[in-house]
Amino acid sequence: MDWLAGKLLAWFDECGRKALPWQHNATPYRVWVSEIMLQQTQVQTVIPYFERFMARFPDVQALAAAELDEVLHLWSGLGYYARARNLHKTATLVANSGGEFPTEAASLEALPGIGRSTAGAIRALAMGQSAAILDGNVKRVLARFHGISTPLASTATLRELWGHAEAHTPAQRTASYTQAIMDLGALVCVRRAPRCPSCPLAERCAALATQQVDEIPRGKPSKAKPVRRARLYVIIAPNRACLLQRRPDQGIWGGLWSPPQRPPERSVEAVCAEFGIAPSAILEHRTTPIFRHTFSHFHLDIEPHYLLIKRQPRQVAEGSGLMWYTPEGPAPVGLSAPAAKLLASLDRVFDEAPPTG
Repeated sequence: MDWLAGKLLAWFDECGRKALPWQHNATPYRVWVSEIMLQQTQVQTVIPYFERFMARFPDVQALAAAELDEVLHLWSGLGYYARARNLHKTATLVANSGGEFPTEAASLEALPGIGRSTAGAIRALAMGQSAAILDGNVKRVLARFHGISTPLASTATLRELWGHAEAHTPAQRTASYTQAIMDLGALVCVRRAPRCPSCPLAERCAALATQQVDEIPRGKPSKAKPVRRARLYVIIAPNRACLLQRRPDQGIWGGLWSPPQRPPERSVEAVCAEFGIAPSAILEHRTTPIFRHTFSHFHLDIEPHYLLIKRQPRQVAEGSGLMWYTPEGPAPVGLSAPAAKLLASLDRVFDEAPPTG
């Protein structure tokens, strides 16, 4: 065991996190779900999602047997929905292959949504194997400790970091070491204002010695996010059922349900014509202020339009990517965050907002 691993394990024994829900009964299934949820998402956000997910899908067979809509429903709000779709695909593959996760790295990495680091975490935390990981927290710890100032996303930098990750991972207490280095990145060696005086690696940290802690790791130069605009049409029947349309699997909110989204230049009349709604069938048309939803690579300014209609048009039958959804008796479907926000506001909108012309 090298110096870094020894220091980390001593620190972990005293300061590390040992009561996270996926640390108890750390089966490959539970660790896998937690690792997928923790991608791009903080621990405190993940915990309630993980607990609800485990209550509904306690094992891989239960997840495989579920409808994708229910999986997306429980995932709603976590974002990066391709993760949920890949969870469902992988659960189906594992369940159909006997219900046990493969123990070899290559076989794990061949499953949808499982990369090299996630496979390493499953092997280290749930299978008792000596396997390295390289998530965002570990990259930051190793880059600072070794003074790696080249761009983090470059192939050469990643190759170097993987080399360090494998060299430092001990053959004994691998699970504790793996949790320790993730905890250090999450609690001490944080992105901004790291707590260097509390770090067990401080005496040999190259970034600290050269006063480059704030410059390492080196990411991509930040760019101003472009702004896009869209209209969401909340079409409401007299029984308060709302017309929802399933989003394509590729793109934002992939596979989720949302009020029909159209470009801002498309008129209300043109949208209604798509669904066989005549202008005379619109009882009320209300709008509310534009609001912004931010993605990792752009801002989306959403212009809500609420249309109360006389009756459900006959040509809009459920199926083929359309459904009538009643907020008071919600079916277990995945809703985009803006969709959930708009549907929750129906009573307020019709009580307070003046109709538009």
